[in-house]
Amino acid sequence: MNALVPLPVLLPLCVTGLKLAIGPRLHRFQRFISLAVLGAVLVLSVMLMVAADRHGPLSVHLGDFAPPVGITLVADRLAGLMLTVSSAVTLLVLVYSLGQGMADRDDQAPVGVFHPAYLILVAGVSCTFLAGDLVNLYVGFEIMLVASFVLLTIGGTATRIRAGSTYVIVSLFSSVLFLVAIAMTYAVAGTVNFAQLAGRLQEVPLGARTLLEAMLLTVFAIKAAVFPLAAWLPDSYPTAPAPVTAVFAGLLTKVGVYSMLRTQTLLFPGHRLGDLLMLAALASMAVGILGAVAQTDLKRVLSFTLISHIGYMVFGVALAGRGSIAGAIVYVAHHITVQTTLFLVAGLIERRDGTTELTRLGGLAKAAPLLAVLFFVPAMNLAGIPPLSGFIGKLGLMRAGVADGGGWAWALVAGSAATSLLTLYVMAKVWNLAFWRDAPPGAEEEGVVLESAEDEEPDDEPDDEERPTGSGSGLPVPAGAVVAAGFLGQSITTSKRLPWPMLVATGAAVALGLSYTVLGGPLTTFTQAAATELLARTPYIEAVLGR
Repeated sequence: MNALVPLPVLLPLCVTGLKLAIGPRLHRFQRFISLAVLGAVLVLSVMLMVAADRHGPLSVHLGDFAPPVGITLVADRLAGLMLTVSSAVTLLVLVYSLGQGMADRDDQAPVGVFHPAYLILVAGVSCTFLAGDLVNLYVGFEIMLVASFVLLTIGGTATRIRAGSTYVIVSLFSSVLFLVAIAMTYAVAGTVNFAQLAGRLQEVPLGARTLLEAMLLTVFAIKAAVFPLAAWLPDSYPTAPAPVTAVFAGLLTKVGVYSMLRTQTLLFPGHRLGDLLMLAALASMAVGILGAVAQTDLKRVLSFTLISHIGYMVFGVALAGRGSIAGAIVYVAHHITVQTTLFLVAGLIERRDGTTELTRLGGLAKAAPLLAVLFFVPAMNLAGIPPLSGFIGKLGLMRAGVADGGGWAWALVAGSAATSLLTLYVMAKVWNLAFWRDAPPGAEEEGVVLESAEDEEPDDEPDDEERPTGSGSGLPVPAGAVVAAGFLGQSITTSKRLPWPMLVATGAAVALGLSYTVLGGPLTTFTQAAATELLARTPYIEAVLGR
């Protein structure tokens, strides 16, 4: 079983090479192998999760080189669960993207762009979850980020390039800081292997250990969009195509949270920065949800709620107890799925009505009842309505806060309750404006072009003051208006009959979110065991070092 550990990373990378060798030919075959490899990664992830639950952490030293020389990959309960959830979500988003036509017209590009970049993103995410040392955690981040740079700016519109530039600058800064932290860690401990660091860092002077902890937390807080390091997110994610935004919102920030969980429990037990993390968690909840209340565009609303609910996960990491860690793991799995689903629904609304601006939407509950159901269920799940999985995760975290009994813990319990109520208010506001009220006058006609394969804009384009800025901008987009999307992407227009792959993928994502409620008992038991394993540290260390 240990031999299967590298496959979730290697399979997407090998298939990416095959797809680049094929080039822009054999479109159906390329789609088939993308779906097949992500399906295989999902099966492998489930197998690793089950094996780690039954037999303890699985580890492999690539090339049979022992630490600290070789590359070590480790699959324990936490990594197995994260791999399984992320694999399921990326498979559903790929199906959705095929329905939207993200990879069409690849034959007009120098290389087929979307599929290779997407598979590399999946490989990077898998690498971060399985990394057994800081260097390979960094490599996984960089693989993921390089692919995300391509996906975020796909289509080459000015808005996406501008937002992507901000994302690139922030990511490069965090990468440089990460490299400095890795170098300092190696300088004081002589290794970057997690299992070896777990012992050696305890012998490092307290000041140096605290500095390393602070640097790594800063890196991961940037990746996870923890306030006050989250200003880049609301402007970066909403500009990307719906499938890209969905997988980014669902996965990329959670990789940062996962890294916090891994390093704080394994490398810095009894950490001194818990109060600082609690402050960051409370600020993320408050600033994020208040930002969401002030927005009128659905994608920006969801982006701010994403920042807010990252605070719940940091809350669990900060308390660092068995109950809080288990609650944080439940909430990570829940939020990956629900946040992705809501962005997929936003993409469906945009595909149907040409915008996600709430002031220009209305009447969807009557005109598109299926779309209303697909939004309502994950929206209530995000708000934490009992007995949905959002409630299960929040209840676990709040119980852990009450059991802790500290001043910061009680403040976070109160902040969690207030944030949950405000999230319900925000979701009710979206429901009222987009679904419940009558459609406002001047609704867009069917046939508005959302994406075009044209490289150049029309010569008779209006002045900047009069130019339509595309869907979700809040400005009118006349039927037939073209939003240039560069060399990639077919001409995608609004349609009252949504493509069935988009609907099926979104419905499956809703069902996946509901499955956490149906399987709430086994999920809670599994996460409690994962938290116990993380805090014990010994099973992980013995699996890697063999003693």
